[in-house]
Amino acid sequence: MRLDYLTIFPDYLAPLRLSLPGKAIESGLLEMHVHDVRDWTHDRHRTVDDTPYGGGAGMVMKPEPFGEAFDELAIDGATVIVTTPSGVPFTQSLARELSTRERLVFLLGRYEGIDQRVLDHAATRAEVREISLGDYVLNGGEVAAMAITEAVVRLLPGFMGNAESLVEESHEDGLLEYPVYTKPATWRDLEVPKVLLSGDHKRIAEWRHQQAVERTSVRRPDLLHASQATSEWEIVPAVRADAPEIHTLQLACWVQEMHENPGVEIPPLHESFEDTVRALETHDVYVVRSAGRLVGSVRGRLDGDVWEIGRLMTAIDLQGRGLGRQLLEHIQAVAPAGTRSYRLFTGARSERNQKLYKKAGFRLRRDLEAPPGAVILTKTHARGR
Repeated sequence: MRLDYLTIFPDYLAPLRLSLPGKAIESGLLEMHVHDVRDWTHDRHRTVDDTPYGGGAGMVMKPEPFGEAFDELAIDGATVIVTTPSGVPFTQSLARELSTRERLVFLLGRYEGIDQRVLDHAATRAEVREISLGDYVLNGGEVAAMAITEAVVRLLPGFMGNAESLVEESHEDGLLEYPVYTKPATWRDLEVPKVLLSGDHKRIAEWRHQQAVERTSVRRPDLLHASQATSEWEIVPAVRADAPEIHTLQLACWVQEMHENPGVEIPPLHESFEDTVRALETHDVYVVRSAGRLVGSVRGRLDGDVWEIGRLMTAIDLQGRGLGRQLLEHIQAVAPAGTRSYRLFTGARSERNQKLYKKAGFRLRRDLEAPPGAVILTKTHARGR
């Protein structure tokens, strides 16, 4: 990924070359260029601002330096990010979306902002995203750009030394992260919760989820409402007439996987519409509808004493609202008598899916042979112990 920053305070961005971003630059994973907007001025004072048309306090950044910078840097096809209090809120999902781009160009305003024509012109040559860190005002866009950069680049494949670090984090599934602990078990008369020392992965996963819900309900109840959505989803057995929509949802999820992993070879979707119809006869299939539209599906099948879970899918526009988690909980709850363990397959590159399953107590089993492009996760059934 290439990152460009247009600012009048280039030294402000020096910290971006420290720690993991710095190592990523050295390794060639990141290409970073900081540009002084004053380099594209032509008067002796290197003027980058002027008074606003229509009057008012403050100064506005002039369009000419930005226009020349766009031409020289050839921004065409890039994603231009304008950090501004009037932009859309920055979220983890937006960070993940931006991490799929090949090039980000940051326009870092000062004073009362950048002449609107700069943004309008940029939109004819590139994708423009106006982004805000929150409901407050900073002196300039540099701090916001650094925050956005850190949130985005850490999602790049190969950036984190341990990719598992990205699995369980605040906002990844609509909840704040649960409290974490490390050694020693006792410190200044304060002890680590006993459940974390039990070795019982199911109990630990349940405790962590409950802690995340409680923390979110106190600190961010607005997130809790969206992530839980318990009253909105009704999970019901699928019928033959659902087959076309189930297959369409499957195709949409496959296309999303392709979009989120550019340059990565994603296994082709082999299941045909006829296969989807047959699955309704050989599996227990469940679906969710919202306003008449099929927005989620999952299926299970007993193989000996193993309950095989598959095709857990949610509509793209509803991801992050807890629907996937509820479908997973439901398909486990309906496992027939005699089930001793759960097994599921998911894409080797499907970080979102793997994160969901691991939070639910599933463990990645690299010792088991999976189909090309897939991995296997397993979990012991509570009654099968």
